[in-house]
Amino acid sequence: MFGYVTPCKMELKMKDYEKFKAYYCGLCISIKNNIGNIPRVSLNYDMTFLALLLDSLECDNQVYMKKRCLFHPANKKIILKDNAPLKYAAFCNISLSYFKVLDDVYDENSLKGRIMYLCLKRYLSNMPDNFKSIFENIKNKLENLYTLEKSSQSMSIDALSHPFGDLTGFILKSYNNYNASVGDLYLLGYNLGKWIYIIDAFDDLKKDMQKNKFNAINVCFNDKDLCYENFIIEIMPRIDFILGTCAAQCTNIFNRLPIKKNKELIYNILQYGLLDKMDRVFKRGVYKNEKSI
Repeated sequence: MFGYVTPCKMELKMKDYEKFKAYYCGLCISIKNNIGNIPRVSLNYDMTFLALLLDSLECDNQVYMKKRCLFHPANKKIILKDNAPLKYAAFCNISLSYFKVLDDVYDENSLKGRIMYLCLKRYLSNMPDNFKSIFENIKNKLENLYTLEKSSQSMSIDALSHPFGDLTGFILKSYNNYNASVGDLYLLGYNLGKWIYIIDAFDDLKKDMQKNKFNAINVCFNDKDLCYENFIIEIMPRIDFILGTCAAQCTNIFNRLPIKKNKELIYNILQYGLLDKMDRVFKRGVYKNEKSI
């Protein structure tokens, strides 16, 4: 359920593209320094956006450095030096990845999943005391989501996507509960979380239907028990509208935030990046013959 929140490169200035990569690499190094080397495999773009947004609300100057990377040793990478938002995003990253792997182990009991679960569990001991209550809240909110998903009760897509929206809103606002914009941060996270949950379900729809696995869109909308080929034609306009509405809400709320830096980059992600990702997942236009990424 990760990796959907990215910039639209075609609409992005080169300096902002390099800046986003610096945050991505900075988060990777932060995971290594604060948690451990192996958890770096769970690095994703959504947590990069979390660090970027939270850092952009602070007045501190950004400090960049050039460093060789284990995965790209040939050239030095421009990396954002570790700071509080990166550390917070690093622990959110491993926490969400841990519970995602744990859920996969319960569902599929794969050897790969069990190995990854044991690896991540070992590193949770590095969690700072001030993050432990946040970790417990993440755990409780995800357990609520998984309980709803496993329930046979008929629910709307709004009800099913609510727990993940609530979780994402909680993560955004909990970095600094005393911030005057904490309400807007929660609302931005809430709408973005619902967008992530629904687009992930749409992206996995064909695979889930083939394997007879739970899929929120199939459960909520396929009351005629249509095959994938017929159902996708019927449901696509409705999902497009729901996702577009969530994305528009994200942009509107973002415009109310007291952003101190990176404003053009974050605007690109919310205004163009989310829609670009929808085009990729829906295989529209230039992405028609391209696999969703």
